[in-house]
Amino acid sequence: MNEELEKLEANAVAAIQAADSNSELQDVKVRFLGKKGEIGKQMATLKEMPHSQRKAFGKALNELKGRLINATEEKKKELEEKALKKKISAESLDITLPGFRFPTGRLHPLTRVWHEITDVFIAMGFDVVEGPEIETEWYNFEALNLHSEHPARDEQDSFYLGENRLLRTQTSPVQIRVMEKMGAPPVQIVAPGRVFRRDATDASHSPVFHQIEGLVVDKDITMGHLKATLEAFNKEIFGKDILSRFRPDYFPFTEPSCEVAISCIICGGEGCGLCKRTGWIEILGAGMVHPQVLKNAGFDPKKYSGFAFGIGIDRVAMLKYSIDDIRLLYENDMRFLKQF
Repeated sequence: MNEELEKLEANAVAAIQAADSNSELQDVKVRFLGKKGEIGKQMATLKEMPHSQRKAFGKALNELKGRLINATEEKKKELEEKALKKKISAESLDITLPGFRFPTGRLHPLTRVWHEITDVFIAMGFDVVEGPEIETEWYNFEALNLHSEHPARDEQDSFYLGENRLLRTQTSPVQIRVMEKMGAPPVQIVAPGRVFRRDATDASHSPVFHQIEGLVVDKDITMGHLKATLEAFNKEIFGKDILSRFRPDYFPFTEPSCEVAISCIICGGEGCGLCKRTGWIEILGAGMVHPQVLKNAGFDPKKYSGFAFGIGIDRVAMLKYSIDDIRLLYENDMRFLKQF
């Protein structure tokens, strides 16, 4: 019996060593270690053996099976290492070839204009501040001199959240919060951010858009300071040849108020489709801070005066990049965004 097992082991080890691939090794494993393999056939003979021989033969078979299992595992590792070395040797790297260029991200046109506008005002000495997008009616309306019957407070125009709260309709509430916090002039800030209004979406309207609010309060601030600031801003953003026009207007939180327009960036003021043949394009509203607004913020309007302005960031972006539909700024179409 021992001679038969020795012969079986020699044949199995030789077959394992001769295997040249994992598939060949698997065939050898099935041939000797499978349920119907050579070891299994020997196990089947145990029941025919005398009881005195059965224990020793069974032990010898189990030891042989263990040795063959170890031999197949070692051969498997050997074949895997051989395959890996072959794969590595077949691969080559030419370090003189140029590398792959990965696409870089781009700033959204609104972000680009946002940064450009704030940079202009920072250079003038303004501080950039932010405020909450969810506001109370006091900060969004009443402190800004918009009385309870003002149409801007209607539910058809504003997103109310209940309990005297709403999504801010303008960035102007930030100026009240800043004045309350500072307690006394001087104040020189710009406040960019998102605002929300119940506007039907079309080429020129969106329920979500962006504004930047500006505020200067100190002693002896005049309309001349306002005009000089905005003229300088217009030239920095739209070009040094741009002209600015100030016409009387009305806003509840400023008195006097004005509408600010620039000479058309397409026709230079001669008249075209963009400026509706007028030669001018309205870009923002501004004015001297209303005395009541100063009072609401805790400032004495007899000692201090100031000016404020509100600029539509989306509006400026559309003019700078000749975008004719505001919806393009919010649809995230990569074909559009890759142009910037």
